[in-house]
Amino acid sequence: MRRFILLIILFTSFTACTTNQVSNDKPSTENKLTFEPNEDGEYDIIVFDPQYDVFLKSIARPKTYNTYDYYKSRNRFYTTIWNQRHMMPSVYDPNLYAVSIDLDPSIDYGLDFEYKLFNFFQFIEWKYKVRLM
Repeated sequence: MRRFILLIILFTSFTACTTNQVSNDKPSTENKLTFEPNEDGEYDIIVFDPQYDVFLKSIARPKTYNTYDYYKSRNRFYTTIWNQRHMMPSVYDPNLYAVSIDLDPSIDYGLDFEYKLFNFFQFIEWKYKVRLM
């Protein structure tokens, strides 16, 4: 009888020490921002912060201040930094870098889109006092 009780105690202590692994077969629901063309075939960006429109009209430089290639190269750089910070929520504010930006360098998004995206990054730097570059 003693051996039986000892065996039960040993068995329960071994099973109590193991971890339960829950399989997570659901697909990852990572926050990702992708850009799709509208009905006219043009890309557009919509920022839901009302201060962005004020920034765009009053603080941002005119669209013709820089070239299309300048906006495009800066946006690639900003996007890379943004996505790196998105992947490190313990270091950077996860509320600020909540979404990953999926910007395909092979797509011609157009001057308006590149200008608005560039100024979105400028707006983030201005409003939240962070340096992206």
